[in-house]
Amino acid sequence: MTAALSPAALPSSTRLPLLDMLRAFASQLLVWHHLAFYGPLADLAYPLAPVLLDWLVDPARLVVQVFLVMGGFGTAQHLARLRTVDGAGFWHEIIQRYRRIGLPYCLVLPLAVCANLLAGHWMDHPSISAAPTLPQLLAHALFAQDVLRYESLSAGIWYLAIDFQLFVLCLGVALLSLWLTRHSGRDQPTAALRLMQGLLTGAAALSLFWFNRHPAYDCWGFYFVGSYFLGMMVQWVLSGSLPVGFFAGYLCMVGAALVVDWRPRLLVAVGTALLILVAGRSQRWRRWPDSRVIGYLGRISFSLFLIHFPACLVVSAWLSRWSLTPGQALAGMVAAWGVSVLMAILVHHLVELPVLRRTAQPRSTATHRA
Repeated sequence: MTAALSPAALPSSTRLPLLDMLRAFASQLLVWHHLAFYGPLADLAYPLAPVLLDWLVDPARLVVQVFLVMGGFGTAQHLARLRTVDGAGFWHEIIQRYRRIGLPYCLVLPLAVCANLLAGHWMDHPSISAAPTLPQLLAHALFAQDVLRYESLSAGIWYLAIDFQLFVLCLGVALLSLWLTRHSGRDQPTAALRLMQGLLTGAAALSLFWFNRHPAYDCWGFYFVGSYFLGMMVQWVLSGSLPVGFFAGYLCMVGAALVVDWRPRLLVAVGTALLILVAGRSQRWRRWPDSRVIGYLGRISFSLFLIHFPACLVVSAWLSRWSLTPGQALAGMVAAWGVSVLMAILVHHLVELPVLRRTAQPRSTATHRA
């Protein structure tokens, strides 16, 4: 079954340096959010910067919306580049996706377990996880720890499960759209694309007005479809696969969802999507920022996501053996951040890049995860 989910005559959007900047910014902010949220250094440093630390604990966590929008953007790019998707191709794509994000994660997960054990020798703190059981480890390896209600072994890894669920959902909708258009006698790329866009719009509406309003669903991808779909729509607009009016209509839908139930996280997602759209459509901003440092920080963002919490936990626990002043605790937070970046560089070159090279395959043009 041919799976050209974008008209062949329409070019795909080019790589935007802004995406690397957003990855770099979001990943660095995530590190500081976890440093402030989990402590114990933040508790000691609090008198020096209470407003900043309070902001890092709560509003800064909304940075996950940036990852969601970029994830949707990347998935739309990936689906447009697929050459074939049939039953076997569906499972092939899922396996490839797991290898790209799951293998680095599984290779780094033992470090998180060791970090918790080591930190437990130096301090007694709620951020330290107990020694894992075998079922708990298997649940983590399958991205099912939150669904099965196991304690997480590292902060932030719940997002990997959500990202994987959303990719599988979109891939399944793409396959369904291709199958339906083929059996209805409209075996055309544009017809399949329009059907997929319509089905995902319905899923996004269901998420905005129902699932996303109930925190009990936040371990499932459907909770986040509304934000993820924003990124997909931006990619379609930039590639010429969707009129900008449809995107404007979806923004109105998000606005209506905010009237029904006010959620600042959706505003962050909308702002991220608009920023990418403006950069992609502007000759002036399309190549901004032209910075090798920002580009590199964007490229190591996934490795930083994987390793930062174990690194910060060990540094925090080691420093907690002494009675620190607020200034020393703040310096310790900076040190923990620096160690996490250095560890991310090592993980990127020793783990992530080798896995990406081994998982490169000719069936589709792989895109780096957001």
